[in-house]
Amino acid sequence: MSATITPAETKQPVPPAHDRAGRLLRRLARPAAAVLSGVLLYLSFPPRPLWWLVLPGFALLGWCLHGRRPWAALGVGYLSGLGFLLPLLIWTGEEVGAVPWLALAAVEALFVAVFCVGIALVSRLPLWPVWGAAVWILGEAVRARVPFGGFPWGKIAFGQADSLFLPLAAVGGTPVLGFAVVLCGFGLYETARRVRDHRRSGVLPRGPLAAALLTVFVPVTAALAALPLVDDSAEDGTATVAAVQGNVPRLGLDFNSQRRAVLDNHAHRTEQLARDVAAGKVAQPDFVLWPENSSDLDPYRNGDARLVIDQAVRAIGVPTVIGAVLTPETGPLRNTLITWDPERGPVATYDKRHVQPFGEYIPMRSFVRLFSSDVDRVRRDFGPGNKVGVFDLAGTKVGLATCYEAAFDWAVRDTVTHGAQLISVPSNNATFGRSEMTYQQLAMSRVRAVEHSRAVVVPVTSGVSAIIQPDGKIVQQTRMFTPDALVAEVPLRSSLTPATRMGTLPEGVLVALALGALGLVGYARARERRASAG
Repeated sequence: MSATITPAETKQPVPPAHDRAGRLLRRLARPAAAVLSGVLLYLSFPPRPLWWLVLPGFALLGWCLHGRRPWAALGVGYLSGLGFLLPLLIWTGEEVGAVPWLALAAVEALFVAVFCVGIALVSRLPLWPVWGAAVWILGEAVRARVPFGGFPWGKIAFGQADSLFLPLAAVGGTPVLGFAVVLCGFGLYETARRVRDHRRSGVLPRGPLAAALLTVFVPVTAALAALPLVDDSAEDGTATVAAVQGNVPRLGLDFNSQRRAVLDNHAHRTEQLARDVAAGKVAQPDFVLWPENSSDLDPYRNGDARLVIDQAVRAIGVPTVIGAVLTPETGPLRNTLITWDPERGPVATYDKRHVQPFGEYIPMRSFVRLFSSDVDRVRRDFGPGNKVGVFDLAGTKVGLATCYEAAFDWAVRDTVTHGAQLISVPSNNATFGRSEMTYQQLAMSRVRAVEHSRAVVVPVTSGVSAIIQPDGKIVQQTRMFTPDALVAEVPLRSSLTPATRMGTLPEGVLVALALGALGLVGYARARERRASAG
């Protein structure tokens, strides 16, 4: 006789509500932690002096990725990338709306997500923080090169201008500095993981724990050992430099419709500087630096603009670098820096080599127009120059990296290997209002100062102009949207740091480490599949 099962007996017990809530919270823990890790990375960037938040940020990211499967790692990596880049890049939508900002952040976060998969894969290897940090630098290297010439904004090194790790920039540039920071963050998580396992099991894994501790202490020790490379002594004497911030008539892209007013502002502030010199209020500069776009009127084609510049330069009586937009009859526009001699007029030029996609030229214009009509504000594309910018200004060799170029390792290094004793980063931040962009860019220049052991002068139209010593310290700076002129004596240097000498070699070594670790994981997984199939 068969037993009869009643409907009541087939029902599964319903878990209590607090159990369901607990399971939901556990399921959401890693996604929430991933977003928080990205937010911590963002908060470690200027203008906040919270560089150390990058360490718990990467420790938390390590927890999210360690041992994860690829698809899970892709998801949490994307959330972390959004938590980092959405607030970091909000300035890109300052005047053109949210769509370009959201699109850029979404694409850049996808790069972060893909390489977080790589970190998750290598997290199964011994000494995984080393390989994981190398994979992160591989991701930054790719992001700095593709698409459209790359977008290196948000490299971890650029948030470390006040960091104890900063001397490592002189050792191997931004890749080595970034690698040390990421390694230390992952090492903190790995140390905590080993301590947690010891508490659970009562077994102390001395070898793995020692290895985890080394991934924390080696980067810190290396940074302290690199301190002697940070030198602000005057190897080749000094130069007195002036940086002029003329300001713009009003915020936003429409400042281009008031090009003459911008030029007049810089000319008037330079003439005021000449009066201050004559009155003994400030020292006579050896040369003067104006910002990018300080004359959007082409002085070769506009007689009034040439006359205004001539009068201002003659008043101060020393070579002056003018940022101008050149408008040839045919072909692309040129974002050009011009050496203007008080007696001879324009004598040398440098055309910006890395022009900004979607800012100075529009790739895939017809396609992009489907998403934003703001592309048509750039009616005529800018073209890139092809010569390294080093001006001889009153006997001082000044290397030039125009605005966006400061984010690219090669663009700054080229000027130093071509003899620059001082670096200038003329910029125009008026488009981005009072956003954090100008502080993020200023931090890049501070890192570059230590990386190449050169003083860096940053003349800006309306943001924060500054004079930076070779040790990365700011000695003078302006306020936003305030006409001003900074005058300071800065050291001139000609020696080359290891970072300058080696160029891309440290980055290449770290990329090779990452690819080797990923290759090893791929080989091991292939062997496992073959073994299971057999």
